[in-house]
Amino acid sequence: MEHLYLLGHPIGHSKSPAMYHALYAELGLPWNYASKDCATEDEARAFLEAREFFSINITTPYKPLAFEVATMRSATAKLACGANMLVRKNGALIAYNVDGEGCVDYLERTGFRFSGAEVVVCGTGPTALSIFHACALAGARRVVLVGRDLDRTRDAFQAYTEQYRTLAYATVDLPVARENRLSFRTAFEKVDFAFGSYETATKVFTEADLIVNATPLGMRKGDPAPFDTSLLREGQTVFDAVYGHGLTALVSGAEAAGCTVFDGQGMLVAQAVATATALLDIAGVDTSLTREEMFDIMAEAAGFDL
Repeated sequence: MEHLYLLGHPIGHSKSPAMYHALYAELGLPWNYASKDCATEDEARAFLEAREFFSINITTPYKPLAFEVATMRSATAKLACGANMLVRKNGALIAYNVDGEGCVDYLERTGFRFSGAEVVVCGTGPTALSIFHACALAGARRVVLVGRDLDRTRDAFQAYTEQYRTLAYATVDLPVARENRLSFRTAFEKVDFAFGSYETATKVFTEADLIVNATPLGMRKGDPAPFDTSLLREGQTVFDAVYGHGLTALVSGAEAAGCTVFDGQGMLVAQAVATATALLDIAGVDTSLTREEMFDIMAEAAGFDL
């Protein structure tokens, strides 16, 4: 039996165990998925370094730690400076980040089209950077990273673009792996990347086709929106990665402005599909299930009406 886990703190609200159990049961796999709630970084580090697992999904606050302890890192993890997925294979501990893939896949499922779009991503952590990158690969015309502190946002942006430049020209550009995506190097060369703070970049919120909140704001009752929602206008799409904590200030403000609004439920399911697809490939498990069928199985198990 293979052992898989969700690592984070707190994670009592997570629907991940139910989703993965449902999918692996449908596939007839003897894979056991459990939660590992570690209250301290020392406890989480000890668990990771013991390597008594096939794979782990990582959520707040341990994505940077998972990236640190990995012995091999994918481009997605390097660009996000954090991992939300670790896989143990042939003695190596491989880090990935599929947060961005999950976000983009879900929004495309709702009908949003990234080609030529202007996108704003709020946040400077691994989740925000992963989404920032995935929006570029999906063909956005312009992607803007916005944070509370301008210097911190600049540092995150520069680290991302410098790493991206290095990776983009390290080898030949590979063909796109999926339809409606730009190649790794093409996205670097064609997409307009920018950054700002909530105070200095107010205009981008009004001009954006899509605004993504990838900050923790909204996780707690009474949290404010990350930016002034009076900047929003009808016709925009607003995505809040937070889910399961009631109506956030951002969602409430976006709905009042006439925006099309989505919370983080769909992204959770879509990144779980991306995780499962990768794990099945790594484990050499063949399946006839499509990504859409996996999505439906996992969404139903989570109790989401998507």
